[in-house]
Amino acid sequence: MSQTVEEITELLNMLPDEEQTFALELMRKLIIAWDPDFTKLTPKEAAELEEARKGPFIRLEDIDWDSPE
Repeated sequence: MSQTVEEITELLNMLPDEEQTFALELMRKLIIAWDPDFTKLTPKEAAELEEARKGPFIRLEDIDWDSPE
């Protein structure tokens, strides 16, 4: 967990429950404003995608689409 996330968590824990709910809704609105169609990648997702692009790959012709497994 990053230092920023730890600090946000500490601050959030200081709030009463109803204010924590308000903070959660605010965070949701900020995320939607940042990425309204949910297409941006987080740094972790970008790293996972880059790793997956290295392979190995399975050719479509090698897949038995009629097999139950």
